[in-house]
Amino acid sequence: MDAEERMRRKVPNSRKRWFLVAATAAGAMLSTACRPASATTGVSPSLAASESDVPAANATSAGATSAMVPTPAGAAKATYTKPPANELRRKLTPLQFEVTQNAATEPPFENAFWDNHAAGIYVDVVTGEPLFSSLDKFNSGTGWPSFTRPIEDGHVVSKQDDAYGMERTEVRSAAGNSHLGHVFDDGPAPTGLRYCIDSASLRFIPVKDLEASGYGAFAGRFNGGGVSFAVPASTHNACATPPPGERPGCEATLDTALLTGGPPTLAALRGLHGVLETQTGAVGKVAAVRVVFDPKQIDYASLLSQWAAAETNATHIVFVTSDDQQRAAERWKKASANGGKVTLQAEPSTSFAD
Repeated sequence: MDAEERMRRKVPNSRKRWFLVAATAAGAMLSTACRPASATTGVSPSLAASESDVPAANATSAGATSAMVPTPAGAAKATYTKPPANELRRKLTPLQFEVTQNAATEPPFENAFWDNHAAGIYVDVVTGEPLFSSLDKFNSGTGWPSFTRPIEDGHVVSKQDDAYGMERTEVRSAAGNSHLGHVFDDGPAPTGLRYCIDSASLRFIPVKDLEASGYGAFAGRFNGGGVSFAVPASTHNACATPPPGERPGCEATLDTALLTGGPPTLAALRGLHGVLETQTGAVGKVAAVRVVFDPKQIDYASLLSQWAAAETNATHIVFVTSDDQQRAAERWKKASANGGKVTLQAEPSTSFAD
């Protein structure tokens, strides 16, 4: 099979994209049908041809944007405002900023909410706009939080995404235009959709805090506490189990390095350009640091060089988490003056414990 044929098989064809749009509309109709007419607000997500087709928020001072967004029946409409860029830099972590503003994808299984079973709602980390409910959350096996539908029509909008050689449907928040993730047509009932979302785009509001946080209109859905993962698990999707020989339809654009070290090493790595998140912990009984980085801004070999120069412990171990990292680390060891004192040890990224 030549490369062109593999690419055609790798990405969804136009028929599949048509089905996705139709299924999204059907899911929205189903959601609407389950609510009284007074609760039906906004429009269902639709596939937009370009970024300009995402509903624009009203411009305010200093680059901030705001939009009036539908809310449940009986609740006053709320305005969710996107702060200007300089304020966002202060408000968000580097990882949150890179995901929501530059459409990066965080590593799977190493994010805040992929395995969160608590009852509550998920809101846009930028504006506070309500986006998803735990009642529609399910275990997709992908390592990212996954939902069968948005919490209400009009809060989540979609657009075509042809980046990275794949043909996908990106989803964004309506008010803040935050990148959230992608929606696929291989989800479970009742909608058949899988909203694959970055934890870094979300803030979680537990049921007990809904009223105090201004989201009391959603509390009634949980019947005094609600259930988590109300939707059965569904791991039969192109991301969790791609066809043999093909890469998954959703991949992280960010990478994770696991390295021996403690707080001093962490401090030396934290300020590097391209390092988005750092954490101390352990791999087994060995003190280690976890570093989430953007390979477009700092490559793995450069990160290893900075780490080797900063690490003062006698034990220098690079816990390689993938075949790509293994090859890059081996090349670095041969070329680096510090490479001789470094041991490579294959470990899944989930071996790290904080």
